[in-house]
Amino acid sequence: MHELTLAESMIEIVENAAAQAGVTKVTRVRLSIGALAHVESEALLYCCDVVSRGGAAAGAFFEVERPPGRARCNACGQDFVLDHLMLGCPHCTAHDLLVLDGEQMRVVEIGVA
Repeated sequence: MHELTLAESMIEIVENAAAQAGVTKVTRVRLSIGALAHVESEALLYCCDVVSRGGAAAGAFFEVERPPGRARCNACGQDFVLDHLMLGCPHCTAHDLLVLDGEQMRVVEIGVA
């Protein structure tokens, strides 16, 4: 379950940011996990809740936004929204794609008390 490792990394980012800001209580964490990042949102949220226990983010509300994937077809040059890496270009069906967006994993916002 790589979601646990991701949660540990994200909570470390949140805890470090809180400590640097002198904050002892994090109330909300918004994460951006691209649609092509191969991450199960519900599993990640559960792991964030577990990993955050005992720290500044304990009991915080975690939410995940899922920006869509975007790709460019190297065969026909078209840009398009991509939901899954196994799909080909909707314009020419080629599979030679350049992923432009949707693989990111970021802590976007941290709410504090």
